[in-house]
Amino acid sequence: MKGSFSIVRQVFQRRFSTLRSSRPSALSGSARSLIVPPSSTPSQIPRNSSLPASAFVSSSIASNFSTTCFPSTRSLCSSAGGGNGVVIVKSEEEFINAMSKAEGGSSPSIFYFTAVWCGPCRFIAPVIEELSKQYPDVTTYKIDIDEGGLSNTLSNLSITAVPTLQFFKEGSKKGEIVGADVAKLKNLMEQLYK
Repeated sequence: MKGSFSIVRQVFQRRFSTLRSSRPSALSGSARSLIVPPSSTPSQIPRNSSLPASAFVSSSIASNFSTTCFPSTRSLCSSAGGGNGVVIVKSEEEFINAMSKAEGGSSPSIFYFTAVWCGPCRFIAPVIEELSKQYPDVTTYKIDIDEGGLSNTLSNLSITAVPTLQFFKEGSKKGEIVGADVAKLKNLMEQLYK
């Protein structure tokens, strides 16, 4: 029993350190300061415990994962869409209609090209949703690049990376951001749509 407990602890420490080292850029500065290497904290599991190690590991993982890895103020899921000025585009016809509105100058627009599997897209999605509430006159079109009916249209636009945001005002494209640069996004929105 004692030997198997140390193996479980070593596996947990390796997995936690791999998780921590593989995603440092997705965490904000305040979240990074909360991460403590597993080797520097005293074990929370009593050495002479008669309970199975799995009972401790699952609760330990859940509490460490939820409180130390990610900030509680931002959801990392790709939630932008469906409301608050964000329109989800699912077909080529919808995309063509949206683009004609933007190029016609009838409404200021943002085209947000994203993918479900994209980490930076999930990171920036809450910011886009917040900005769409802040700028209600601007319509944000969310386009999933993996959507089946859009492959021909997207290849014509030369979208090579996600997230890509294209900004339209007065019938022409005024800017583009490739990547999850929150500061640049906020500055460009303020310049174009205030």
